Amino acid sequence: MGKAQDTSSGQGILIVVSGFSGAGKGTVMKKLMQEYDGYALSVSATTRAPREGEEHGREYFFIDRETFLGMIENEALYEYAEYNGNFYGTPRAYVDEQRECGRDVILEIEVQGAEKIKKTFPDTVLIFVTPPTAKELKDRLIGRGSETPEAVFARLSRAAEEAKYMPFYDYVMVNDDLDRCVRELNAIIKSEHMKAGRNKEFILRITDELRTITTD
Repeated sequence: MGKAQDTSSGQGILIVVSGFSGAGKGTVMKKLMQEYDGYALSVSATTRAPREGEEHGREYFFIDRETFLGMIENEALYEYAEYNGNFYGTPRAYVDEQRECGRDVILEIEVQGAEKIKKTFPDTVLIFVTPPTAKELKDRLIGRGSETPEAVFARLSRAAEEAKYMPFYDYVMVNDDLDRCVRELNAIIKSEHMKAGRNKEFILRITDELRTITTD
């Protein structure tokens, strides 16, 4: 499917997608990218080691701690945070390049990073992905088969803290049907393009055109 036409200035929208571990936000993002054009998924930089099957530049930009600290010093990151002894951050260059090309850029980041991005770019669209119930979240985490009971409890405890940030988001999406969730996410982003605040140039132009033809 092609990108819906809009009347805005042509710069892509910045979207942050957050959610509990186990909410399925990664799967939602992957399907969105497969089914709809016009999106770019930002690749974060991290100091952690690659896991089996991960590739540099695809899942993450895997860099050493010294390089990451240099990016912080040079203000080359829009946001960054440290989790479990490793740094994660959003490189500026890729995000800026993709938005200038007219693509809507999606950042799949944690709630703390979302807050930082919103402060820098107030018109960022914040979307929180969640399963329908806490029990469903627990079942999904257990169903992975790769988590110890202690790890599952730790993730649920973190989810309880992250839930406090949900009112801060613009939209809350319940991921209980993948296809529907992806359609709704695409519809939300497309509707954002039509907001008056994103179409100031168009409004000024057509207002001026109407003034001209009614005063001739």
